Amino acid sequence: MTDKYLIEPDVGFVKEIIGLGGDTLKKCFQCATCSVVCPISPDTKPFPRKEMIAASWGLKDRLVGNPDIWLCHYCGDCTTKCPRGAKPGEVLGALRSYAITEYAAPKAIGKAVNDPKMLPLLMGIPVVIFLVLGLITGLLDFSPPLGEHGISHGNFFSTWLVDMIFVPLAAWVVIIFAMGLKRFINDIHANAVLEGKTGKKELDYVGLIKALFRVIPTILKQDKFSECSENKDRDVAHWMVFLSFIGLFIVTNVFFVALYGLQLHGPYSQLNPVKWLANISGVALVIGSILMIKNRLSKTDQTSVYKDWYLLGLVLGLGLTGMLTEMTRLAGMANVTYFMYFVHLVFVFNLFAFLPFSKLAHLVYRSVAMAYNEYSGRN
Repeated sequence: MTDKYLIEPDVGFVKEIIGLGGDTLKKCFQCATCSVVCPISPDTKPFPRKEMIAASWGLKDRLVGNPDIWLCHYCGDCTTKCPRGAKPGEVLGALRSYAITEYAAPKAIGKAVNDPKMLPLLMGIPVVIFLVLGLITGLLDFSPPLGEHGISHGNFFSTWLVDMIFVPLAAWVVIIFAMGLKRFINDIHANAVLEGKTGKKELDYVGLIKALFRVIPTILKQDKFSECSENKDRDVAHWMVFLSFIGLFIVTNVFFVALYGLQLHGPYSQLNPVKWLANISGVALVIGSILMIKNRLSKTDQTSVYKDWYLLGLVLGLGLTGMLTEMTRLAGMANVTYFMYFVHLVFVFNLFAFLPFSKLAHLVYRSVAMAYNEYSGRN
């Protein structure tokens, strides 16, 4: 006997997906070409055809907690081969953006991150915080004396002020992600059980964590992205930005230990191997982000919305201001380097404070979705 399902379309959800870049959604006539040509779609319950159907019907509950929208690496194979120009890749990208906003709370911040009119406010928030806390504590000095080794950014914007702001900020990001991931994991498991993607009725968190460790090499090597045939020129840029963030994360933690653990104050010598890693990562971040922008501009048939440009601009601004901060310090341009350092910290604040709400959050959600796919035993 055929199973019966009660379908409750959400027209508002469909409109939001269209507004987030899925404006070609209604062109889909369910031919399944997208699922056939996708090189990374699982053999069982392949995507993105079923997601296109669910999105057309406005089945929000079938999509927001669907791990398959995250298994898609947005390579463009399905979009290029679609005979109707429905652009399944862009639709899945819009679904991911919606899911990020749905799981990150408070939702008002997520909506602000995706609203170009709110950009001045988002950039102005850290400026106000820096100035107010800096002036109250006296840890922000607009006329700092030269340090023992010449210009030192710590004399202008004290490292204590940096930590006073960014340590609680890091805790905030972890808490937001933790709350969102708890709901996300429960939802993707419930969705997988409902659609028959797993035979495991009860979720085993230990098993899921073990699965995450097993997929880490795949994530680091970007294997799935490399399997795609279209847009292979994005692979190098994506790889450079990804590795540069890893390198800068290592550098930040090493210098944190050096400063507070070993009491070794900067600026540090350019011959220091950690500085080599910092410089190489900074250059890779700038070049990688420029290549990403170039690739996106060259793809005139590719849907680009504000959320894409917001992240690209943020990453490029982060890299440029970081490199200019160091170059102007080495050139002895005190006032210029202090200004660039202040602007650089504004970009850093925006990147981290709004990480759970921006497109960059896909690094976390996609990793968890890939781990769940491994855990469920779905090939």
